[in-house]
Amino acid sequence: MNLAKALASVGGLTLASRILGLVRDSLFARFVGAGFASDAFLIAFRLPNMFRALFAEGAFASAFIPMFNKKVADPDGPGLPAGITFAEQALSVLLPVLIIMTVLLEIFAWPLTLLLSGSFNGVSTEQFAYAVTLSRFTIPYLALISLVSLLGGILNSLNKFWVNAAAPILLNLTLIVALLGFHSDDPLMTARNQAIGVSVSGALQLAWLIAACRTNGVSMRLRMPVWNADVKRLLKLILPAAAGAGAVQINLVISTALAASLLAHGSVTYIYMADRLNQLPLGLIGIGLGTVLLPTISRQLGGGEEAAAMDTQNRGLELALLLTLPAAVALIVCGEPIAAALFGYGKFDANDVARTAEALAAFSIGLPSYILVKVLTPGYYARQDTKTPVRYAMISMGANLVGNLILIVPLQHMGPPLATALASTLNVAMLYGTLVKRGHFRMDARLKRRAPRLALAAVAMGLALWFGQGLILPYVSGTWLVRGLALTALVSAGGLVYAAATFVSGAFTRADLALLRRRRSSGPSA
Repeated sequence: MNLAKALASVGGLTLASRILGLVRDSLFARFVGAGFASDAFLIAFRLPNMFRALFAEGAFASAFIPMFNKKVADPDGPGLPAGITFAEQALSVLLPVLIIMTVLLEIFAWPLTLLLSGSFNGVSTEQFAYAVTLSRFTIPYLALISLVSLLGGILNSLNKFWVNAAAPILLNLTLIVALLGFHSDDPLMTARNQAIGVSVSGALQLAWLIAACRTNGVSMRLRMPVWNADVKRLLKLILPAAAGAGAVQINLVISTALAASLLAHGSVTYIYMADRLNQLPLGLIGIGLGTVLLPTISRQLGGGEEAAAMDTQNRGLELALLLTLPAAVALIVCGEPIAAALFGYGKFDANDVARTAEALAAFSIGLPSYILVKVLTPGYYARQDTKTPVRYAMISMGANLVGNLILIVPLQHMGPPLATALASTLNVAMLYGTLVKRGHFRMDARLKRRAPRLALAAVAMGLALWFGQGLILPYVSGTWLVRGLALTALVSAGGLVYAAATFVSGAFTRADLALLRRRRSSGPSA
């Protein structure tokens, strides 16, 4: 499979979802603002978000896809039917566990909310009860998105990447409809309707994946729980993979809880809004690359193609740097006009915009690291090694906790994002070093030549944006159309400068363009 083409398919749909997510967040900022109601909803929404990243985008896919592919690719086996049988066996154990987990979380929603919020820095009993209620509305989403991840893993293994990548669009559309159709002058009521919409979107995503599986000839039966060697191995791999793939999300939960308990109301919202902007390139690049790399590398290793797997990971790193470095620089340099254009109206005032931009700059320092984690971990998971990433994730989370405690008082809302960025960078350094030490990864000459040149091009773009952003500042507080045109002009200018800088620095040459044209004319590679 052509890596860039697969990334474009997944990344394009992820980009559509993230853009809709920004529309949702803009409406949320307008109708709810930055205060207790927004903080309470975002705490309730943090758990489903974390679980989606840990399970749907991380642990389950990391453990399930290599095992499923091995069943399907076995030359002595029946192929796809063997994979579906394995998936049914996994479902037979997963479904009752999810039902029990949902019931327990509903029962213990009060201590769960307390753990995630630290009691919201001294709110009243009635306010905390409201936050608990929002958590109870969002908890069913956890079970629904876990079932979505099982079906999505099957479709990814069959190279139907786009179906699973399109599912999050339903989440954003549902919440947008809830905001437009069911908002109220009372922010508490609007936030409650958003919490209900979260679980409704989970049901819609599950229905979408079930229909897509049937369309692609995959029909799964419910059966009594099966406790065989394959299921035991799957469960053994899931737990460490959850921490390994979800270190960033766990770090964000720690940061959010500390911010809710130690900082003024609204700080959780600043951190959340900044993270949402940071998640746009992360979702487009990191999740897309991780989704494509894991099944690709696992197939190559399963076929004994070590050299091909090495090349795939080199090209994954190259794509990550090409797309991530300019995104990180742009978010650091132009955070305020971006936050103003997207969130700065209604109940979200100029002070809220400035605080969000500060948190965004801190987050964006670690953007390359967040994405490189997604690129490097498939090198472990494809070899069914989930223990090493979890060990490094635990070290990273410890570093994040220490960083939070050190930075949160002097830097306030910037402290937790900066601690998270530094902890993720530590995680990348450990993952990369171990792959190299084991001989599982080696930077080839092409990557060694291009990486520093791409960094130089990103710095050149950042300088141009720094001196030029003042031209669009008068337009980021106008109508939706004016704001959109201002952001489009900013992004286009940055993209043109970066493209020119990559050629001036030698990161890309005319020979690269000629090769790309030849590949397009000859069709996608197999």
